[in-house]
Amino acid sequence: MKTILRPAITLLLVMTVLLGIVYPFLVTGIARAIFPARAAGSLIIENGRLVGSRLIGQPFRDPKDFWSRPSATRPQPYNGLDSTGSNLGPLNPALTDAVKAHIAALRAADPADTAPVPVDLVTASASGLDPDISLAAAFYQAGRVARARGLPPARVRALIAAHAKGRLLGVLGEPRINVLELNLALDELR
Repeated sequence: MKTILRPAITLLLVMTVLLGIVYPFLVTGIARAIFPARAAGSLIIENGRLVGSRLIGQPFRDPKDFWSRPSATRPQPYNGLDSTGSNLGPLNPALTDAVKAHIAALRAADPADTAPVPVDLVTASASGLDPDISLAAAFYQAGRVARARGLPPARVRALIAAHAKGRLLGVLGEPRINVLELNLALDELR
């Protein structure tokens, strides 16, 4: 029995140390050396104050700000510890009610805008944490933001275009814009 257990326990301890301690520290050290900002969470720090992460959405509801996609995380929106979609199917009445509520909030914030509401402003992403919105969603909100901030609409649209990110490798995904970065850029205009 000892001849079977001793090598098994030794192998377990060696592999635990190698794969549970040495390997994670090695990979983390390499990541911090090569990609220091990304390895630290892609945090945005302004004036010595943490304002957010480029990777996790944030709730914006002030009419002067661009609004993020809705979040399905619990117990609060954009909870990084609970990355999940809503799991509501397209025929689920709860999803229909949530979409109607989001549309009503957007219409209430800008009653003059009668354009169709982009789908990403009324539905959560698969992770519930998406920091980006489509360019259509940004341009949809441009009029409201321009009026609330007292800026010319053309200047707000130009800011959107300047902060837009294209498709990954030119073919993957859709053009998008990071909401936090866009709102921070707007704050710098004043």
